[in-house]
Amino acid sequence: MICYNCGCRLSEHDFCTSCGADVALYKRIMFMSNRFYNEGLEKATVRDLSGAIVSLRQSLKLNKNNIDARNLLGLVYFEMGEVVNALSEWVISKNLRPKKNIADDYIDMIQTNQARLDAINQTIKKYNQALLYCYQDSQDLAIIQLKKVLSYNPKYVSAHQLLALLYINSEEWEKAQRELDKCCHIDTNNTITLRYLKEVEHMLMPEEAAKNVPKRKAVSNKAVRYQSGNETIIQPVNIKEPKGVSTLLNLGIGVLIGVAIACFLILPGQIQSAKAEINNELRMVSEQSDAKTATIDEQEQVIQKLTEEKTQLSEELAAYQGASGNVKANDGLMMAVRAYLENPEDIETIASCLEELEEDETDKANETAQEQKSEAFTALYNKLIEAVGADLAAFYYNSGYSSYRAEDYEAAIPNLQRAYEYDETNGDALFNLGNSYRRSGDDDKAKEVYAMVIDNFPGTELANRSETNLAEINNAEQN
Repeated sequence: MICYNCGCRLSEHDFCTSCGADVALYKRIMFMSNRFYNEGLEKATVRDLSGAIVSLRQSLKLNKNNIDARNLLGLVYFEMGEVVNALSEWVISKNLRPKKNIADDYIDMIQTNQARLDAINQTIKKYNQALLYCYQDSQDLAIIQLKKVLSYNPKYVSAHQLLALLYINSEEWEKAQRELDKCCHIDTNNTITLRYLKEVEHMLMPEEAAKNVPKRKAVSNKAVRYQSGNETIIQPVNIKEPKGVSTLLNLGIGVLIGVAIACFLILPGQIQSAKAEINNELRMVSEQSDAKTATIDEQEQVIQKLTEEKTQLSEELAAYQGASGNVKANDGLMMAVRAYLENPEDIETIASCLEELEEDETDKANETAQEQKSEAFTALYNKLIEAVGADLAAFYYNSGYSSYRAEDYEAAIPNLQRAYEYDETNGDALFNLGNSYRRSGDDDKAKEVYAMVIDNFPGTELANRSETNLAEINNAEQN
């Protein structure tokens, strides 16, 4: 422990042996801060993340320079899906200790991956949009947005809780229970989750009625009592059976009374109940019919829009045909356009078709065909790239970066090169391309790519790293 006054190491005494400052209270505060840190670490180990946050915040209140507590608090936030809060803690930790701080690795892990940053931004935007829909009482739209949020970040506890609350409001108890169970797997002792879960379990498993109901025992001695199933039968023993005309008269009166009760009491009630059930069924069928009609109208609009887009692309494709009716473009472009028309989200198929187009363009035997490309070919190609260029860039970058991490540089180089060709603002793709050339032994290509990074992205962290790598290659060649 370091003295707060002079910076010397403290001994077991309650005063600093260097400057004489009274450090008794200071030591107590530091010990309490470390105690809360250890408590937060134990809670985080058993996934009591909300309890760990409380303990770690208390530790930082006592000692804001407790770097271990601040870094652990950032990790807990990150595990709960609160990436912004996690980055805030790690940035503060980095400012307090610029060197030899593991927070640098945590920050680089997020900031160097453009795809992860985009996913985080989309998560925050869609979660805020879901909150806005909740304020506007548009719960269906809020549920859709929250499902998209959880597809980007499945550990976002707040999103799970809000989605469960919406399910509770719509009385979908089983769906709410599933979301709350996911919260419990992430954070086992979250107070909000446990409160929601208690309400859901109460609705799914209501308390059973008391089984032991007191029975009346005050029965006349002049009666026979016996049990039939769950019912108790009490039969008088001193009733004298009528005989002759009295018996027939009593039977007739009983029949008449039964018929009268059936006609005037039981039958009208059953008729009204049947009518009410029929009306409810008619209303439900009408509501379902209206909903299906609305869905059909929406689908017809979507089909009409897609048909118009298909007609427009078909007209462009017809304009791209020659006088003899034969398409002048390469098969790769035609296959790419067809794949886009059939499924615009099938980026992998579109990419493979365009790769065949690239092979045709590099074939010397097709030089004459390349010179005959018309304006319609160029317009169609540019239209396709405009529609799927961003998705192609992301597809090739993710594939190339995965190969780069797996040290498969032969596969990483063409994918990273295509990613930069489709998106020239992607500095990460260009920088990792240079790294791939360098690690594969092609230093000349690596130097060219690093020079492009320095020229195209001046003043950035990527440019600084490229200058460092370029200097290392030059030094190695000189030696």
